Amino acid sequence: MSDTHTQYGDEDVESFRLRAREWLRDNFEPRPPGRSGNANLRGVEHTTVESVRPEREKQRRLFEAGFAGITYPREYGGQGLSPDHERAFNEEAAPYLMPELGVAGGTTFNVCAKTMLAHASSAFLERHIPRILAGEELWVQFFSEPEAGSDLAGVRTRATRDGDRWMLSGAKIWSSGAYYADYGMCLARTNWDVPKHKGLTWFAVATTAPGVTIEPIREINGDAEFCQEFFDEVELSDDDVIGEVDHGWRVAQTMLVFERGGGDDTAFVPDVAGDDIAPDLVALARRVGRDKDPEVRQLIAQAHIYDFAGVQLAERIRIRSRSATGIEAGIAAYGKLASGIFGAIRGQLGMRIAGPEGHLWESGDVEGMTAAIGYLNARQFAIAGGTNEMQRNGIGERVLGLPREPSFDSTRPFNEVIRAARNWDGKVG
Repeated sequence: MSDTHTQYGDEDVESFRLRAREWLRDNFEPRPPGRSGNANLRGVEHTTVESVRPEREKQRRLFEAGFAGITYPREYGGQGLSPDHERAFNEEAAPYLMPELGVAGGTTFNVCAKTMLAHASSAFLERHIPRILAGEELWVQFFSEPEAGSDLAGVRTRATRDGDRWMLSGAKIWSSGAYYADYGMCLARTNWDVPKHKGLTWFAVATTAPGVTIEPIREINGDAEFCQEFFDEVELSDDDVIGEVDHGWRVAQTMLVFERGGGDDTAFVPDVAGDDIAPDLVALARRVGRDKDPEVRQLIAQAHIYDFAGVQLAERIRIRSRSATGIEAGIAAYGKLASGIFGAIRGQLGMRIAGPEGHLWESGDVEGMTAAIGYLNARQFAIAGGTNEMQRNGIGERVLGLPREPSFDSTRPFNEVIRAARNWDGKVG
C-alpha cells in the first residue's frame, strides 16, 4: 500500500481517471443491461454468507489496487485523495459489476465507516478501517429498539461498567443484513441518571461474540433482510468504544446525516436529462406490450420528472455539503424526505404500468416480479432511517427556525422518565 501512495500520491484527477478506466477494463466485468436496477432492488436477490464471499474478494482486489477508500486517510489504509478523485472513479466504475455486498455493504461504507472516521480513536481506526476497505469486515447498525424507534434517544439497551470491562444487555431491531455482517455499531445507555440524550455510548460488537443472538425477520417482500438482536451479558472493552463515553448522541447525529445521504460530496450523480428516460419503466412497458399506450407514456414521463428532480436535489445537497463547515443534519433531511415521497409514487407508477401482469409471474422470473417487489418496497424510505414526518420536523426546526415540538422528558434524568412512564395513568395535567 505504501508503494501505491508513493507512486500516485500527487496524481491529478484526469490521470487518476485514465488509470482507473484501464484497470477496471482489465479487472471487472461490464454490467449487463438492466442489471443495476434488479441488483439493488431489495427482495429480488437474497444475500447470503456464501454469495457475499466472492464479492468480498472483489473488494480486496480494489483495496490492493489502491481504489478503495480513495478519500480515506492514508494512515488507515486509504488513498488520501480528493473527493474529485473519488467522483471520477465512481463515474468510471458505473458500467461495471462492482462488489455487491448487499445492504450491509452500503451501511458499512456509506454510514458506519464514515461515522467512525469522524469520532473513533486513532487506535480503533487503525484496527478496523483497513479491514473494512479490504472487505474483511462488514458493519451494520445496532440502533433502533422495540421501544425506541423514532425516539432513538430513548434506547434502553445498557452497557454496565464491570471493572475494566463493559457488560452489554438488551435488544435491537431492524438491523439490515446483520445475519451476514461481522460487526455492529451499537448504541447503549451507560448513564441512567442524566437526560436521555446524554449518558449514551457507542460500541463495536462482533456478531459472533458470546451472548449475541441474531434472528432474521420475514418481510412483506418475502425476504428476511431485517434482523433483531439480543445481547445477554456480552463482554466488551474500552477498545470497543466509538467516540466518548456518555457522549454518544453526537456520534448518533453524525450517523443519521450519513444514513440520510448527507455529508457526502463524492457520489456519482447520474445524468437523467437525456434520452435514457426511466429505463426500468420503459423496459416494463415493453415487456407487458404497453409501450405505445398514451396513458403509460404519460406515467413514464411523470416518473422521469420525479427522477430528474431527485437528481437535481441530490446535486444541490452535494454542493452544499462540500461548501459547509460541518455536517448539516437539516440539509440531509431534504434528500431523505424526497426519497420517502418519490419512492412511494414511483412504486405506484410501476404497478399501474404493469397492470394485471404485475401480480403474477413464473418462479425465478426476476423481471416479472420487479414491479410488484418495487411496489412492496416503495415506502421503505418513508420509514427506515427516520420517517417523513421526522424529516419535516428537522427541516422546520433546524433549517426554517420554527419552534421545537414540546417535550416533557428531554431535561429529566432518564431513570425518572422510565418510572413516570411506567406509572402514568394516561391523564394530562
